[in-house]
Amino acid sequence: MAAVTPTPGIHHVTCIAGDPQRNLDFWVETLGLRLVKRSINQDDPGTYHFFFADAEGTPGTSMTFFPWENMSPGKVGSGQVSRTAFRVPEGSLDFWEARLDDHGVDYDDRVERFGETVLPLTDPDGLPIELVEVEVPDDDPTVPWTEFVPAEHAIRGFHSVTLWLANPDATMDLLRTMGLEEVGTEESQGDTPGDERTRFAASGPVGKYVDVLPTIQGGRQGHGTVHHVAFQTPTDDDQSAMRSAVQSEGLRPTQQINRHWFRSVYFREHNGVLFELATSDPGYDSDEPLDDLGGRLVLPGQFESRRDEIEAQLTDVTVPRADAVEADD
Repeated sequence: MAAVTPTPGIHHVTCIAGDPQRNLDFWVETLGLRLVKRSINQDDPGTYHFFFADAEGTPGTSMTFFPWENMSPGKVGSGQVSRTAFRVPEGSLDFWEARLDDHGVDYDDRVERFGETVLPLTDPDGLPIELVEVEVPDDDPTVPWTEFVPAEHAIRGFHSVTLWLANPDATMDLLRTMGLEEVGTEESQGDTPGDERTRFAASGPVGKYVDVLPTIQGGRQGHGTVHHVAFQTPTDDDQSAMRSAVQSEGLRPTQQINRHWFRSVYFREHNGVLFELATSDPGYDSDEPLDDLGGRLVLPGQFESRRDEIEAQLTDVTVPRADAVEADD
C-alpha cells in the first residue's frame, strides 16, 4: 500500500436546506460568503447545488447545500456531523453579534473551547453552525470576500466539524489513519454536557480540526443537517493512497467519481457519517472566470444538453448583491 499523505483538513461540507432563496440570502448577505458556484445536484439534477466560499473558492472554505424543498426538517443526532465551525479573525465576535441582531438571527452565549471563543448559532433551516475567533496569519491561504462583510471580520474558511458518534473509538482510529493527530480532550459544554470532547488536528492551516463527541441521541436526515463532510486529498495519488488506507480499515470506499470541480471518493465511516475525499483541482474557476464565479447556472458537461428541461424544474432565485440591498434600504 502506498504511503498515505496526511489530509490537510476539510475540503468542503455539504448540507441540506429547504427554500433556496432563503438559503442564498442567509449565506451570502448575512454571513458574507461568496456564491462561487450555482449548479445542480449531479445525482438529482432537478435540485440546485449552491457552493459558498471565500473570494476564490479556496479548498477548505466551501459550504455547499442541496435545497431539497419538499424534504422534512431533520434532527441532529448520532452518526452525523453535528456542528460546522468557521474561523473569524480575533476580536470579531462583537461585530458578528451585532450583525446577527440586525438580521434577526438567534445565537447562543459564547463558550470557551480549547482556549478559543466560540459563538454558536443556527441558519434559517436550523443547521447548527459556529464562529470561532482565531489569529489569522499573514500567509493564510484564504481570501476574504468583502461584498457584505469587511475583511477584518470576514469568515476565513472552516475551523472544524464536530462528529456525534455512538462508538467513537473506531472512528478515532480512522482519523489517525487519515493523518490527523489527537491534540486534546475536555469536558463538553452545551449540547452534551458532561461528555468528553476529543479534538484531532490535520496538517493544514484551514479546516484542520475534527472534534469527536460520544452520544446515542437519535437523529434523522433532513433540512438543517449535514449530508457529508469532504476531506482534502489534493492529488489523485494522495486520494488513491488514502482510499487504500480507508479500505484497509474495513470500509467500502467508492471508485473515484468526477464531480467536475474536483474528483471524489465516498464512504461511510464506522458510525455512519458520510465522508468524502476530494482533490484540489480543477477548482471552481475551471469553467468560469474568477470575477464571474456564481454568476450563472453551471451545468456539468453531461447535463448541458438538458438545460431547458433542468431550468424548468428549478425555482427562480436572485443572488444578493450589495448595491441592490443598499438601494432597497
